[in-house]
Amino acid sequence: MHLTLELLYSFAIFAFVSSITPGPNNTMLLASGVNFGFLQTLPHALGVSCGFMAMVLAVGLGLGAVFEAFPQIYSVLRYAGAAYLVYLAWKIATSGPLVGGTQASGEPLSFLGAAAFQWVNPKSWVMAIGAITTYTPAEGYIYNVLVVAACFAVVNIPCVLSWAGFGSALRRFLTKQSHLLVFNVSMAVLLVLSLYPLLEIGHA
Repeated sequence: MHLTLELLYSFAIFAFVSSITPGPNNTMLLASGVNFGFLQTLPHALGVSCGFMAMVLAVGLGLGAVFEAFPQIYSVLRYAGAAYLVYLAWKIATSGPLVGGTQASGEPLSFLGAAAFQWVNPKSWVMAIGAITTYTPAEGYIYNVLVVAACFAVVNIPCVLSWAGFGSALRRFLTKQSHLLVFNVSMAVLLVLSLYPLLEIGHA
């Protein structure tokens, strides 16, 4: 079976739905857009897309087989990711107020930090493994993995940028410290809650 145009269309829909729906990455991008603005959040957003593309390539080129042989490695990554997400939630909840209406105290996640985060993000693993196992035909496998990874990146970039842009647009409504505090705490809670279904999927 080849990677047909029809299968590629189906995969693009999967990539769009999984990229645009709320999850750890998009929640953090929304919060970063509010606290730091779109331009400051741009490296974070690009790091998400590039880091995830690298993950899809790694899973497709053999890392998935390692997880099948040693499932305990995946368990360690899931719980390490959960712990790191709790830490990031705390950082969001305790972000300082906007200074002169421009930027909160602290720093946005860097390109490399966002790319590295994909490797401990439970949703990213679910998406990457689903992309390879469901949409990558065995015939011409290496070529198909490259196409799937590239397609996912192309679809993912505008999705994550839209979350950062939406957060940036909300800045004008969150200039009061009390409003920003409520928003940041809400985002932190949502980030922690997003772990539950992902860890349940990973456990299953």
